[in-house]
Amino acid sequence: MNPGLYLAIAGAAIAVALSGTGSAKGIGIVGSAASGALSEDPKKFGKYILLVALPGTQGIYGFVMGFLTIQKIGLLTGQIVQLSVTQGLEVFFMNLPIAISGLFSAIHQGKVCAGGVNLISKQEGEMGKALVMGVLVEFYAVLGLLVSIFVWMFLTF
Repeated sequence: MNPGLYLAIAGAAIAVALSGTGSAKGIGIVGSAASGALSEDPKKFGKYILLVALPGTQGIYGFVMGFLTIQKIGLLTGQIVQLSVTQGLEVFFMNLPIAISGLFSAIHQGKVCAGGVNLISKQEGEMGKALVMGVLVEFYAVLGLLVSIFVWMFLTF
């Protein structure tokens, strides 16, 4: 393998690792809030689980980008593309938008959703408001994914 290929693989790993780390942290934050709230009213589990799952989507986005990256460089087919260092850097940087936005948005989404759990525990009919606030944070992870995919689409070797 050459240095360009190492950089490309590192880019895929960064996309998966950082967005996955953010998702784990975000789910942990909102999951802790939901666990406490469930001790008071276990019947609200169905409402809380949506908020708990929401920060997990960033990890999925990072996984998708990592998968697209290894597909692009030929690791899935066995026909590995020989990349220059410059091309490897292009692939590496292609993954940064979802890696960074996935990391930070998932953590902050967990905080927002934890607030949503508190809202629902006091006012059960406000589920929609809690969900909308969590989805607003999601928007920035989606933008990061779109930027990474757009670069992926137009990157040629």
